[in-house]
Amino acid sequence: MAGFIAVHTGAGNCLDETKYKRVCKEACVKATSILKAGGTTLDACEAAIVCLENSGNTNAGFGSNLTWDRQVECEASIMEGTTLQYGACTNVSNIQNPISLARVLCERQSKLLTLDRIPPMVLSGDGASKYAKEMNLTIVEPKQLISRKAAKCYDHYRNNVEQYENLYNIKITPMDTVGAVCVDLDGNCVAGCSSGGLILKISGRIGQSATYGAGCWARTKPDSVAATCTTGNGEYLMKTLLAKEIVDDLLRCECPVTSLHNTFKEKFIESPFLSQLREVYGGALSIVYDPRNGDGELLWSHTTQSLCLGYMSTLQKNPKFILSSLPSYTQPGTSTVVNGQRFRLPVPV
Repeated sequence: MAGFIAVHTGAGNCLDETKYKRVCKEACVKATSILKAGGTTLDACEAAIVCLENSGNTNAGFGSNLTWDRQVECEASIMEGTTLQYGACTNVSNIQNPISLARVLCERQSKLLTLDRIPPMVLSGDGASKYAKEMNLTIVEPKQLISRKAAKCYDHYRNNVEQYENLYNIKITPMDTVGAVCVDLDGNCVAGCSSGGLILKISGRIGQSATYGAGCWARTKPDSVAATCTTGNGEYLMKTLLAKEIVDDLLRCECPVTSLHNTFKEKFIESPFLSQLREVYGGALSIVYDPRNGDGELLWSHTTQSLCLGYMSTLQKNPKFILSSLPSYTQPGTSTVVNGQRFRLPVPV
């Protein structure tokens, strides 16, 4: 099946793009190989994020930021645009790939449990771990998810915490949430994200990666398809339901680039829910696609210093990598940069 995948390693301040370039490309190659072999967009999106979670350099899965108590607490979510089914998990410390649990929960939304009980959409903590074990997902010791990078970062900030006036400013960590968006030629789209949360977060904190409408959103319509995954300060993204707002606006726009810019400006930076803030940090990776003619557009936007992303079509031989940066004269957190890249898939016969 022909399709397109795009991934990102988080909005922040990229100090060394080399390690993110490699994992972005690996994720794209893995996802497109699945699509070529007849896999679904849900398969491809999950596989791409698994690559990002396993890298050790990203803030998701192995390598996640540590809480104030030096624990790993991961979260992830995924949404399928055709069925509109969604699954998420949060505050999990021993699941190797949180996105895989989110995917299981997403798929099982259409199947009632025994005695006609409604299946869970979001699971957390010990309940999530128990469910993951029942689903034969890989369970590990919590310390196995702590990378050397995460431990070093924790020690640095924990030992020098008195130097920082605001512990929850996104500048504390170079990278944030990872995510992926995928679409096939029939218009089946999926969006997903995974995160370890902010460095030194309070234990039990839930971010946008496990929040409905904030971390990822996907919608398939007969004449238009859109999907997005967000990154940045979770509290800001949750207050504005940015993922859902982006997709809703893209589905009814005439110019995707203008639409994304306006959404970030009017519904994020200038949102009444964030009016007390001088700087608002966030980003998004989005796709919009017309299944009638095969025309699509990859879009990305961020108010942070940078955003690393990769993308690939099943028609391409090699994936592409982009390090998107704000102009030097722009103050991070106060304005947004928006860019796009068109792609084309063969029209279904």
